[in-house]
Amino acid sequence: MSKPTEIFAEYQDDVQKGQDSDQDAIYQAYVSQSPEWHRKMTRKLLWKVDIHLLPFLVVMYLLNFLDRNNLSQARLGSLEKDLGMKGTDYNLATSILFIGYLLMQLPSNLLLTRVRPSLFLGTSMAIWGVISACQAATQSFTGLVLARFFLGFVEAPFFPGAIMLMSSWYTRKELSHRIAWFYSGSSLANAFGGLIGAGVLGNLDGVHGIAGWRWLFIIEGCITVGISLTSTLLLPNYPATTPWLDETEKLYAQWRLIHDAGEADETTSTSMKDAVLMVFADKRIYLFILLQHTSLLSQNFQYFFPTIVQTLGYGNIETLLITAPVWIATFLVSLVVTWTSGITNDRGLHIILLMLVSVVGCIICTATTNIGAKFFGMFLMPMGAVSAYQIIIAWVANSFPRPLVKRSAAIAIANMIGNTASIYGSYMWPSSSGPRYIAGGSATAGVALLVAILAFVIRMVHAKMNKKLDAAQGVRGDGEDPDDLEARTAGFRYIL
Repeated sequence: MSKPTEIFAEYQDDVQKGQDSDQDAIYQAYVSQSPEWHRKMTRKLLWKVDIHLLPFLVVMYLLNFLDRNNLSQARLGSLEKDLGMKGTDYNLATSILFIGYLLMQLPSNLLLTRVRPSLFLGTSMAIWGVISACQAATQSFTGLVLARFFLGFVEAPFFPGAIMLMSSWYTRKELSHRIAWFYSGSSLANAFGGLIGAGVLGNLDGVHGIAGWRWLFIIEGCITVGISLTSTLLLPNYPATTPWLDETEKLYAQWRLIHDAGEADETTSTSMKDAVLMVFADKRIYLFILLQHTSLLSQNFQYFFPTIVQTLGYGNIETLLITAPVWIATFLVSLVVTWTSGITNDRGLHIILLMLVSVVGCIICTATTNIGAKFFGMFLMPMGAVSAYQIIIAWVANSFPRPLVKRSAAIAIANMIGNTASIYGSYMWPSSSGPRYIAGGSATAGVALLVAILAFVIRMVHAKMNKKLDAAQGVRGDGEDPDDLEARTAGFRYIL
């Protein structure tokens, strides 16, 4: 039997000579290797990818979420008083970010398939860090709203771009747990945000004549800019163009994607316009959009969490410190459930159970005034909703695997429309409804239940599609359908 590298070399020679060759040559290069050989190669490859890719993405998302959410910590300082904010002004300042965020979602993710991801994501990170720091210079509510709008505009490329980039490295089974590590950046941002906020508001307020909330924006924005310079140089791109993989590893990284989903990633195989049309022609995208939208709506309490925790009766600094263990616990739970989701190859049941946990948390928080019970409910809310969302975004990427531009468009569209929930969802928790926030808690519980129902519906749709693939494979004996890019590999099935 020829060595895999020799077969790949022959394949590449054929392509260069203009002969009629396809991806079957790539697929056959490794498919006949022993299971032990594959396990060894996979461990070696994943170790390299995890070390080079995940740490940067986690830190980048931590800062992305920190710069987006630090307004909630600044609110516990003199922000509203200094800028003359009243009524629902804070809600508007929170929601306006997502207007800019939505406008840039789809074009940025489609552009990412044509531009080096490390450069694109690193540059956008540097710009949002500068704008975040500039919020400290605002002297009016209008200035804050403008800064928040442009902050959302430049933050938009990062989240869907990072998910798309990870889906170009990991198989569907591996992706869910890696996304959990990536998304842990948001939980860690909430935890560290509270600690940083407590330190800054408690120790720097008034230093050099600058209010504590202004120092908060300056410090966190400058950290973001500094990290962006490193990420631009060291963040990896795609398997075929990565210098820290040897030729065999590059080819094997591509083969894994072919074996898992039926087609390798090619950045120019489909035009951007065709990719968007392909996504909207797939009726499942509408279910996934609704699923992601309601999921994000069910966790809008994140942007008001310090204010909600303050209803326990503690002071500003103590409140910020108390938020940290909630998000650390959420981080640990998310790692466990996404790991079990990956090894069981299940998405729907995990989402359903986690959203029911969030429902219980919302009910407890609004139904009782007992401090201990209320604090317990505050743990359950993010443990369920935030952990489920990590599985949902993996499910979206898993369900539209190829071609690359279609997957990129699907991720961006679901994320773009999904995030419209944050525009009106910020008004679910008006300060006037405190301290129990019955309206916001009840509405959030209802939305969380709807997320569970939608996950069940999508699970049933995928089960029906898998039965169709089973029947087709039984008739033809190969499982191939030339009209279905995602069913090109014999044995491909949609994840339930």
